[in-house]
Amino acid sequence: MMYNYDPIYTVKCFEEIVNTPSPVAYYRDMNPVIEKIAASLGCAVSFDNKSTAYITLEGEDNSKTVMIGAHLDTIGMVIRSIDANGMIRVRQLGGMNFHSVEGETVHIHTRDGRSYSGLCTVTSHSVHVFEDARTMERNEDNVMIILDEDIKSKEDVTALGIRNGDFVSVEPRFQMTENGYIKSRYIDDKAAVAICFNAIKYLKDNGLKPAYKTVFAFPYAEEVGLGGTYVPEGISEFLAVDIGLIGPGLDGREKAVSICAKDATAPYNYDLTTKLINLCCDNGINHAVDVFYRYGTDANAAMRAGNNIKNAAFGMAVYCSHGMERTHIDGLNATLDLLLAYLLSK
Repeated sequence: MMYNYDPIYTVKCFEEIVNTPSPVAYYRDMNPVIEKIAASLGCAVSFDNKSTAYITLEGEDNSKTVMIGAHLDTIGMVIRSIDANGMIRVRQLGGMNFHSVEGETVHIHTRDGRSYSGLCTVTSHSVHVFEDARTMERNEDNVMIILDEDIKSKEDVTALGIRNGDFVSVEPRFQMTENGYIKSRYIDDKAAVAICFNAIKYLKDNGLKPAYKTVFAFPYAEEVGLGGTYVPEGISEFLAVDIGLIGPGLDGREKAVSICAKDATAPYNYDLTTKLINLCCDNGINHAVDVFYRYGTDANAAMRAGNNIKNAAFGMAVYCSHGMERTHIDGLNATLDLLLAYLLSK
């Protein structure tokens, strides 16, 4: 740790955020939580028409405005149809890996504010019954949700207020081991949101301002490539705090911060990425620099949309992205160290 912050605040903040459902485009439950956390830090939250949440901090120098983005949306599902026998069929929201959610508890969020639990499985759900239980492809054609209700027909389901278009979230199952490993769905990207709040807390606790005027943005559509397409007027730099990846040909590791030099779309800004690397080298921050293939962030979505900005991306590396992910508190701390080093540097 470079800075004297409370690392457990990051974990506790993450736990609260990750246990609040927010699949792509579903912000109703999460935005009040964001407002509550911000208020505890003495910050106000504003929202645009897409319900992206913004927190703005005045800088030592307000001649330049930078933006830190960490997305609140997660992968999830949406109801597409209800079978005659009451089984619920879905479409994915974002890059869902259906293998990782088979047998998992899910929650259906109705338009009138109710919530129902269910089991996500496949039509050939039992090895004792179906010959192809092990070999059936796990995809939208074969996945279904069994409600935890006494259901025998489509009419039984609709009588509960459940309709096509209702959002479905997956149980996150957060846990932290005694030696600092964090296992949970949606480390991507709710851990990054928690890191942003701890950065704000550190500045507030120590009476500090960032070097430049800073806007923290928390959108709800990164998983479908839309979260960063709108950038408020006056922003010159956009840093996405998002997960790093672990795997063959990658240097990323759970106890370090990963700096993304290029994703599936394009390289990130040369000067800004170099600045992040130099901040790590100069301050002894455990880091890796990687090129990601099946990956993107809001910062490059902003570039694709034609915004006139410099962009960069970094964050804690995880195993099993878009599944039950794992990282380490040291990786969260390294990401927070780099974020604070950037915020406080000219």
